[in-house]
Amino acid sequence: MSTGETTPSELDRLVAVMARLRVDCPWDARQTHRSLVHYLIEETGEVVDAIEAGDDTDLREELGDLLLQVVFHAAIAAEQQRFDIDDVARGIGDKLVGRHPWVFADTGVPDDLNATWEAGKKAEKGRTSSLDGIPTALSALARADKVMSRSASHGVPLDLPEEPITADEVGAQALALVSRARASGIDAEQAVRDALRGLEDEVRRSETDSAS
Repeated sequence: MSTGETTPSELDRLVAVMARLRVDCPWDARQTHRSLVHYLIEETGEVVDAIEAGDDTDLREELGDLLLQVVFHAAIAAEQQRFDIDDVARGIGDKLVGRHPWVFADTGVPDDLNATWEAGKKAEKGRTSSLDGIPTALSALARADKVMSRSASHGVPLDLPEEPITADEVGAQALALVSRARASGIDAEQAVRDALRGLEDEVRRSETDSAS
C-alpha cells in the first residue's frame, strides 16, 4: 500500500490509458454511454460485495473497476467536447463545498444535516418536490426507502407503520412476502412499485396542499 494520498500522476495515467484504448482497441472504441450502463451497474454491485466481505484487496480492485467507468464515460464525453474528467472532478468538488457551509464557510452546524443536504439539492436543481431526482432504476425496496426518507426530511406525514423491528425480522418478513407473492403468481417487485406510485402521489399532493 502506498503512503499518503494517491498522486495525481496515477489518475492522469489512467486517463491517458483510456484515451489510447478509445483509439486503438476496437471494443473500447465502439462503446457508448448507453452500452456501458450494464457494466456500471455490475461494477457497483461488485464494490458492494467487496465491502460486505471485508476484503481490502478485492475492495481496492473493485473501486478501480468502478473508477474506470467514471473515466470511460468522461472520455466519451470529452471526445464530443461536452465535458472531461476535470469537469467531473471540479463539479463534485464545488458541490461538496457548497453543500457544507458549516465546514467551508462561517456558519453553524445545522440540527438536521440530512434535511439541510436535501434542501441544498432541491435549491440547486430547481426541484419542486422532495421526490424529484430519485432514480427510477433503483430497485423497488431501495426506491421505497428513498421516498420515505425524503418525505420524513421534508415533514410530509405518511400513514404507514413505524414500529421498531430488527434487521433479522426485516429479512425474514421480506422473504416471507416474496414467497407468498410467488405462490399467488404475483411479481413482488412490480407490486411494490405499483404501491409506491400511489405513495408518491400522496406525498406530492401533501406538498402541494402545504404550499398553497
